Amino acid sequence: MAKLKIKSGDLVRVIAGDHKGEEGKVSRVFPAKNRAIVEGVNMISKHTKPSAQSPQGGIVKKEASLHISNLMLVENGETTKVKFKMEGDKKVRVSKKSDKAI
Repeated sequence: MAKLKIKSGDLVRVIAGDHKGEEGKVSRVFPAKNRAIVEGVNMISKHTKPSAQSPQGGIVKKEASLHISNLMLVENGETTKVKFKMEGDKKVRVSKKSDKAI
């Protein structure tokens, strides 16, 4: 399993697909599938049966996952690639544009 360069809590922009150009915060990452869920992006309608949590049931809007390759980190309003750098004995994520730790 490869080390992902996007973590939950990051601000990202969608760079490909139907939702190209949309920005949002990463709420969840699935490293095994190389996918992430971004708040407010890639909304789907899920039909739910009545249950104890939702006695009414009906249609619920929720976010679907996007492939990591279609997301790019946003720093200071601009998209940037991410690299890893050793600072002392720690491995740190670094922006390729500004060369600063994220």
